[in-house]
Order: sequence, then structure tokens, then C-alpha cells
Amino acid sequence: MEYTKEYLRELAESIYDLDAEVYAQLGSSLGRVFNRDREGCVNDIIRLMLGNDSHQLRSELALISNMARTIEEKEVRSMIMTEYNRILMEVIALPDSFASSDVLDEKIADLNTLQFKTRFGNDHHRIICISRTYGSGGNEIGFMLADKLKINYYDAEIFSAVLKRLQADQDEQIRDNAAYPADKANQEVAFAAPRRMTLKERIREFSRYHGLSKRDAVFFNQSDLICDMAKKEDFIVMGRCADVILTNNHIPHISIFITAPFERRVQHIMELHKDYNEKKAKKMLKQLDRQHQDYYNFYTGRRWGNADNYDLCMNSAAYGITGSVDLILRMLTRAEE
Repeated sequence: MEYTKEYLRELAESIYDLDAEVYAQLGSSLGRVFNRDREGCVNDIIRLMLGNDSHQLRSELALISNMARTIEEKEVRSMIMTEYNRILMEVIALPDSFASSDVLDEKIADLNTLQFKTRFGNDHHRIICISRTYGSGGNEIGFMLADKLKINYYDAEIFSAVLKRLQADQDEQIRDNAAYPADKANQEVAFAAPRRMTLKERIREFSRYHGLSKRDAVFFNQSDLICDMAKKEDFIVMGRCADVILTNNHIPHISIFITAPFERRVQHIMELHKDYNEKKAKKMLKQLDRQHQDYYNFYTGRRWGNADNYDLCMNSAAYGITGSVDLILRMLTRAEE
């Protein structure tokens, strides 16, 4: 199929109209995802389709579907979710889409039955925590899995938005230390040395966050939020030490770690960032792995990526994105038989 400018604009307009319809059904309590003028938003959506910002488009679509599932009238909800599924399939089919990936190994290993029945009671929600290495497709797998299971999906961008609504008095210097930098601008921020604070700033911060650093305050706020959500709904959450947070609070969940060979991830980075050579891509990955490992180890006391800590560890390069999703679905299906 030829993906012309006209086709992309029509698809972008469909996404905008879907968001508008969900907002019309829910009112102003949850707000709109695309809340600027129509033409500006449509152009932004097209840019996301054509660029390397698929993570952001994925987040916007996830937000729309999350809100659509809260529509009370069954027929309206069904109609909107049908349109959402149509749009999602078209987006997935786009060249270089966030959901595209070749399966490198057709032999998908059979799974042992995992005894999840004894772990979950009737009053527990299905919560899946996914940890991943950058460049392994973990976010894409989590997004597609949530859509297959018809449950909500939360990643870095969504959590940042939630935190901003919960903590309107946060200053702009607080950043999401649990998230991977999605573009070069964020990478520069993530790798930059922290600015030294004056004594006056330290005193103000000490008072403002009750003696905690801003980083600690954000982490504990997120922890409370994750536990509160776990009491109300089924969902998939990316990273954020959610597996350990839920374990420490005795909340049943399924934990998955997704990775891929280092060289395969380097190749993926070079595909996403056309101006990155192999040396630069390797440096970036090593920095991101170390940053994420340090964050996880500091707040959990566990070793990030240690197979002992997860229900399932998988090499996404062996299965591809859709193959990995199918593998996890098979695990869940057999575990619940």
C-alpha cells in the first residue's frame, strides 16, 4: 500500500476526531489528549507518524483508549473502541511503525504452566509490570499487550502527566528519573551533571518535600499512586520499580523483564537516530543501562535484570514484537486455565 500525504492526513484526522468524541462522551473531568486547534494537532500527529517519536504517538493512543474504556454506555463504548481498533491497526501497518519488527527466530519455545491461580484472589486485579532495556522493544510489546488484553497501559509520559496533575506545585526541575530519554534533547538533560543548589534553595527544598530530596519525593509519590491504582483497575505498567513496589505492599502481580542482545539494540538505536554512528549508539546504550540499573538498585535493593526477580525474562529479538506479545499471552492463558 502507498502511504501518501493524503492517507496520513486522513488517518491523523481520524485520531483527532476519535479523541474529540471520547471527550464529548466523558465531559471535562479527564480532558482531551489533543486540545489545540484541529489543524495544528493534525499536523503534529502526522509529524509523529513520519518521525522517530513513535513512543509519543503510542502514549497518546493509549491515553485515548484508557479514557474510552471508562465510558459507561455500553453501545457507545463499543462503537468508539471499534473505531479505535481500526485506527490502531492502520497505525501499526505504517512503515517503521512502533509495532513493526521482523521475527528473527520462528521457533518459539513452549511455556511451562505458571501457578498464577494460587497467587491471585477473586478481589485482585490483573497487573503486569514490565521492565526492559532500551532498544529491546519493551514499550511496544507492553502497548500491544495492553491492547490485546483490553486493559490500561501506563508508561513514562502518562505517569509524568498524572504526577503533574497530582502535584501542581512541582517546579520544572523535577524530571522523571525512571524514564528513558526519548529524544536527543532529553538525553542531554539526562546525562548532564546536576546543577549545584545554593543554601537557600536547599533549605526551601528540605521544607517543601518534608526533608526528602525531589527525586525521593517523586518516587514515593509514584509508589503511592501505583498501589492506589492496583486497588481499582487492571493495567500494564512500564518500569518505575513497580514490581518491587507491589511486592513490598503484598499486591499480586506478574513481572516480566524484556531485553535483547546488545549489538541488536545498538542497531535499533542507529535505525531510530539516523545521525548516530555505532560508537555513539554504544555509548548511549551503556549510559542508559547504567542509569536505569542504578535507579532500580538504589530504590529496591535488588539487581536490575536478575532473572530471580521476575516471572518471565525474554529476548525480544528472538520473537519480534508481535511474537513476544503472543508468547506472553500464551503464558497468561495457560496460567489461568
